[in-house]
Amino acid sequence: MLLVSFNVEKYLRTRQLLIDFEGGRPIPRLREPLDLFSIPSIACPFQGVRWPVECEVICDKIHHMAWLYTAKEIKVNWFPKCPPVCVVEWEPPEPEPFYQQTGYERTPVPVGEEKGNIVYCIDSATKTSYYTRSRVGGSRGHLKSATFCARSQDMPTLSFESRFESGNLQKAVQVGLYDYELTLRNDMYTTKHTQWFYFCVSNMKAGVTYRFTIINLMKSSSLYDAGMRPLLYSEFAAWMKGEGWRRAGANIRYYRNHSEIEGKALYSLTWTLQFPYENDTCYLAHCYPYTYSDLQRYLHGVMSDPSRAAHCKVRVLCRSLAGNSVYVLTVTAPCANWQERRNKRAVVVTARVHPGETNGSWIMQGFLEFLLGESPDANLLRETFIFKVVPMLNPDGVVVGNYRCSLAGRDLNRNYRSLLRDSFPCVWYTRNMVKRLLAERKVVLYCDFHGHSRKNNVFMYGCNDQKDASLHLQERIFPLMMSKNATDKAAHCLTELGALLRQEIRKKLGREVEDLEGLSDVNIESSTSGSNSTESDGLPVHLLNCTDQNIKVKKKHLRSRKERNRLRQQQAQNASSKIVHRSIKHTDPLLSNQDLLKVRIQEKTVTPVKGMKDKTQNEELVVRVHQARRSWIPHPTTRIGVIGHENLWEDKPDKVFHPVF
Repeated sequence: MLLVSFNVEKYLRTRQLLIDFEGGRPIPRLREPLDLFSIPSIACPFQGVRWPVECEVICDKIHHMAWLYTAKEIKVNWFPKCPPVCVVEWEPPEPEPFYQQTGYERTPVPVGEEKGNIVYCIDSATKTSYYTRSRVGGSRGHLKSATFCARSQDMPTLSFESRFESGNLQKAVQVGLYDYELTLRNDMYTTKHTQWFYFCVSNMKAGVTYRFTIINLMKSSSLYDAGMRPLLYSEFAAWMKGEGWRRAGANIRYYRNHSEIEGKALYSLTWTLQFPYENDTCYLAHCYPYTYSDLQRYLHGVMSDPSRAAHCKVRVLCRSLAGNSVYVLTVTAPCANWQERRNKRAVVVTARVHPGETNGSWIMQGFLEFLLGESPDANLLRETFIFKVVPMLNPDGVVVGNYRCSLAGRDLNRNYRSLLRDSFPCVWYTRNMVKRLLAERKVVLYCDFHGHSRKNNVFMYGCNDQKDASLHLQERIFPLMMSKNATDKAAHCLTELGALLRQEIRKKLGREVEDLEGLSDVNIESSTSGSNSTESDGLPVHLLNCTDQNIKVKKKHLRSRKERNRLRQQQAQNASSKIVHRSIKHTDPLLSNQDLLKVRIQEKTVTPVKGMKDKTQNEELVVRVHQARRSWIPHPTTRIGVIGHENLWEDKPDKVFHPVF
């Protein structure tokens, strides 16, 4: 067999094919590709990030790490030249509590630049309505000053900056001595999607209470209503104490303001903050930032570690619209032969299709750390499955600081079925990769990591297969496994939902139910899996209130023009039958022609001398005539009302008919 394989490969014109034999029949396959050069190397530590040519980008690289200096270094030199010890992961020494609203928080009304002082303003970076081209470093021109208005003012002002990766502050207006109105940039080439914020602040005073108000948010509710606080990173605290990102702020309110854009209401987020150090450089963010450069640094660390690189191959799946690399990782244990590799099933994991959901990237990094680790569970997973991991589906949106869209101005999570490969390359190639996997082997799970700005804890959504009844419960297996294997994270949800089910059934049955353990297991474990709220950020409100809402939401059926016309005819016919039935039921029968002529004659001949009995009879006949004259039936096709019995008289009706639509 080896001799035959050697002879076959000898006559091949390429070295990229390997020959395997199955049942004596040669099967060619591609050789494993060599390592690519798109991952940062020691010679070139950072690949150039490509920006749209309209974007201005500062040259400084932003690194949010906790630098730790010794007391001797700080005393000798305030900023030592030698590199400090880097503490990548930092956890607050104590749990960070939510802000408890008092009911006395201010809700500032936006006043705008007419009554304020513009201290920071940059272009919207959308000189055209669509993406044209990109360049490493963004715009070719000189970096313009964005704080030109603040220099002419006598009162002290903060300095703002957001022209770096994932930054999106467009304008800052000083409306008071220490009050600032902030305007976020919309997703590029759109007029909406503002929720993520990330910017830099400097030139502050210590111990002074500053107020920040973002005035153009578009979501009607947020976790800020439940006490979530913005994130603060202090460079001086990182240098001196080794601190990282921490929750900060007070007097937090999320509310609707009087402004609108394209008929949609805008919302404001306001909070107060005291900076810990004088003349510090601080960063404020909606969630823990995770940029495209952070991903490149992490992948470089993975490939530089021989123990992890032995189980992981990093390739470029495709190029984004701006030309940034979309990486795909293949994680599995080395196989002894081709047949063993072929029998492995696949798991596909993706993240960051929405740029503003940075927690998805942090979950992805934790997932990779576990999967590439040396634990027995990680070894078992690598020996059983082949993991295809796309850690960042929307790198362009992450780079420019979008919240939801790509540079195409569209939500990639709504375009997986699109055939426009050039417009949506990231999701198109991901879908194509999954198709190829399905042709080769069974894909047991596809998991996409997201972040949620209006619900607490960790939970799952599943997709129901309505076509195949045999697969009805398949998507519920993984949440069930999670609830069984991570009981400390799912126990609170199971307990609360069990009590909730008892309460609902008690309402419907009108009596106590003693034993519902079987019902609780079936309904709860197959639906969701959440974290233990005693160790996270609160009760699973989205689960506790789910029974008050309709779970099945039917989508509106879009009818064709022919169907709409047929529906109008049916509605018109139904309306006509109701009107005729109502007139027959509530009024006297219509008069015949002879009776109507008699009424006309009696109307002309009647005099006040007549008795009261004749007068009453004549009035009743006149009322019946008017009822007959005002009756109408809508036409079933033209939707125009046809006046009934008017052909008997030459005079016009008393009322003008208005067609009912």
